Amino acid sequence: MGLRSARDPSDLVIRKDYVLPNQLASLRVPVLALCCSIALSFSATRPASAQAIDTTLWATNGNITALARDGGTIYIGGDFTQVGPATGSGVPIDATSGAPVSGFPKVTGKVYGATSDGLGGWYIGGLFTAVGGLPRQNIAHIQADYSVSSWNPGVGGGPVLNLLVSGGTLYVGGYFSSLGGQTRGSIGAFDISSGLVTAWNPNANAGAPALAVIGSTVYVGGNFTNIGGLPRNGIAALDATTGAATAWNPNADSDVRVLAASGSSVYAGGVFTNIGGQSRNHIAELDATTGFATAWNPGSNSVVSALVVTGSTIYAGGYFAIIGGSARNHIAALDATTGLATAWNPGTNGDIRGLALSGGTLYAAGEFTTIAGQSRNYLAAVDASTGLALGWDPNTNGPFVNTLVVSGTTVYAGGDFTSIGGLARNHIAALDAASGTATAWDPNANGSVRALTINGSTIYAGGEFTTIGGQSRNRIAALDATSGLATSWNPNANATVWAVLV
Repeated sequence: MGLRSARDPSDLVIRKDYVLPNQLASLRVPVLALCCSIALSFSATRPASAQAIDTTLWATNGNITALARDGGTIYIGGDFTQVGPATGSGVPIDATSGAPVSGFPKVTGKVYGATSDGLGGWYIGGLFTAVGGLPRQNIAHIQADYSVSSWNPGVGGGPVLNLLVSGGTLYVGGYFSSLGGQTRGSIGAFDISSGLVTAWNPNANAGAPALAVIGSTVYVGGNFTNIGGLPRNGIAALDATTGAATAWNPNADSDVRVLAASGSSVYAGGVFTNIGGQSRNHIAELDATTGFATAWNPGSNSVVSALVVTGSTIYAGGYFAIIGGSARNHIAALDATTGLATAWNPGTNGDIRGLALSGGTLYAAGEFTTIAGQSRNYLAAVDASTGLALGWDPNTNGPFVNTLVVSGTTVYAGGDFTSIGGLARNHIAALDAASGTATAWDPNANGSVRALTINGSTIYAGGEFTTIGGQSRNRIAALDATSGLATSWNPNANATVWAVLV
C-alpha cells in the first residue's frame, strides 16, 4: 500500500453523508473525508504468514480507535489518557523509586491476592491463565529471581482472592471449587515443601476470601453459611490440622471482607452491621477466644475492605466517608484503644482495596486517582505518621489495584491494570516502533481521536476533540509530526470526524 503525492489542503472537503465500511447503507454519520486517491496493491502469489505479537509496544488505559505508521513511528489515537509499558496485571515495584523492576514475569489475566513466600518471592492468585508465558491457572509462585517456579497445581471453578503463608503451609481462599485437581470449596491449603494439596478441607459453601492465623487456628471470613462441617455465617475459626470449625462463632449478619489478627484479637471489616453479638457497622474487634465483640467500636458508614494492625494504631481502608467518629474519605487511622479516628487524614477520591505497611510507609491500592491532595493513579505511598503523600508514584493505568505485599525493598502490586510506569497522553500519542515506548510527541487532545492519517510531515487527526496541539480545533486538525503543534489549517467541523483520508 502506498500513498500518492501530497496535495494542497484546499482539496480536502467535508462530507456529511459518508457511510462507514461494513455498515448498512442506510446508516449515515457526520464525518470528514479527506478526498483523494489511495493506491492499493496486492500480490496473489504472496504467501500468508503468521503475525507475531510485539510485546514491547506500550499499552493504553483506553480504547485505540485510530492508528497510522510513518517509518519508525506509530501514531495512535483513541479514548485513552495514558500510555505505558505493557506490564501485565502483577508487577514488583521498587519500594523507594516506584519504578517496576526489570525482568519480572507478566501475568495474563487479573491478580486479586498475593503473599510473600518469605524468600524474596511471592505466591499470587487471581483469575489468570499464564504467568511469564507459562500456563498457570489462577495461582502461581514467582521466585526471588523473578522466574516462575515449576509449581503448577491449578485452581478450578473460580478465582483465588487471598493467600497466606503460615509455617510450612500456604492457605488459599476465594471462590473456587478445586485445588490441584482436588475438590475444595473456596478454601484449602498446600504443603510448601512438596507443593501438594494437603488433606485440610473445611469445604465452605460459598466464598471464603478473608484469612488470618493465630497459632493453630485459621480465621476465615466471607459470605458462606457453612464451613468446617458446621453452620457459620460469614466468619469462622478452623482447626489448622483438621479443618473442623471450632466453637468460635461471631455470627456476622453479612459478608466479612477482611481479617487481621493481633495478639488475642481478630479485627474484621466488611458489609456486616452485627457481629460478635453486638451492633458493629462494617468494622469490629473480636476476642480470639470467645468470638465476642469487644468494646472497641469505630463504626463506619460503609464497607471496610482493608486493615493493617500496628501497635496502638489500626489503619483501615474501604468505601467509607465516616469512620471513628470523623469524616475520613476511604482511608483512616484508628486508635486501637478508643476506636476514634486520629488526626491522620490523607483522604482519597476513590475506594481503598489494599493496604501494606513497611517501616514508616503505608502503601495504598484501590480505585483512587488522588490521595493526600496529590495525583496518584490507583497506587500510592503515604507517611504513616503525617499522612502526607510520598514521592512514590508507580502510575498504573487502572481500572484499579486489588492487592499489595511488601517484601524487603520490593512491593508487589496486583490488579486489573495492564501497565505501570506510564505517561500522560490524552487521546493521541506516538510510539517508537523499535523500542515500543512513547516519544515526547504530545498534542494533548481534549476528546477522543477517531481517525489518523499521515501526509509528509503532517499528521491529520479527526474525532470529538475541540482542542489539540495547543490550539482550538473542532474535531479535525493538522499536526506537525515533529513538534505535535497544530498547524494553521482549520476546517472547523461541526460534528464527529470518523475518517480521514489523504
